[in-house]
Amino acid sequence: MVLVLGDSITQDGRYVSFLEYYLHGSRLSDTWDVISIGLSGATVSGLSEAGHPSPRPCLIDRLDAARAAVRPARVLAGYGMNDGIYHPPSPERRAAFVRGLTTLRDRVRAAGATLILITPPIFDAQPIAARLAKPDATSFGYRTPFAGYNAVLTEFADEALRLRGPRDDVIDLTRAMQRELGTRRSTAPAFTFSSDGVHPGGLGHLNMARASAQGLGLNLPSAAAEDELRRIEADPRFTLIHQRRALRSEAWLPFVGYTRDRSFKSPSVTAAEAVASRLRDELARLDRP
Repeated sequence: MVLVLGDSITQDGRYVSFLEYYLHGSRLSDTWDVISIGLSGATVSGLSEAGHPSPRPCLIDRLDAARAAVRPARVLAGYGMNDGIYHPPSPERRAAFVRGLTTLRDRVRAAGATLILITPPIFDAQPIAARLAKPDATSFGYRTPFAGYNAVLTEFADEALRLRGPRDDVIDLTRAMQRELGTRRSTAPAFTFSSDGVHPGGLGHLNMARASAQGLGLNLPSAAAEDELRRIEADPRFTLIHQRRALRSEAWLPFVGYTRDRSFKSPSVTAAEAVASRLRDELARLDRP
């Protein structure tokens, strides 16, 4: 089993579906049974900004329950976007992020699993210029983020890369997306992956999936991203993969349990897994020559 952890971008899950599509039929497909339980607003640092509707959920509080329920051989984890709580750079917040990643790494190792960290996607200030906070502002947060917040995410990416070791890996999604955004803006200055600066649209999720797949050693088609997105979304295999991933995510998230403004816990994933099994069988039928 493979456990995928993250924040609202992972809870949206389109990049996980695209990644599963690329894994399908690859040399890794037989060993990558993915359970993705990203949670909106989550951090690995345990930090929350003033003005947030409730304390941000922290991965560490549900990590042991997730490991016990899923029993993964691998854990993919993508954190950072919320961990700087949309403030300017800070040694204290950076240290809290490192402590969270280190705790995650140590607990995954203790369970005998492999950790693959995915550094955060980019923060794009351009489409939300009207609501950005300047460095001398008195308050920052998800409603009024620091204008230079992408530099914070780059620092977090650097810290994650320092945790790379013989048993663990790190995929530098941050710089992959920065490069792609820079290339596109050189000819289309208004281009963005994210209309709200944080949450990617379809092309952004595809870019995330492609960077992740390449980090896992997969060979990918060289088509333009827009063409690739249309091709994948028109493939009935992707429809089944996406349905199955979303179904399991929605079932396993409360089964593992989490707390936001209140606690959420469901007793079973049996019904969802029965449907997921049927969708897997349909996918196998499409694969037959």
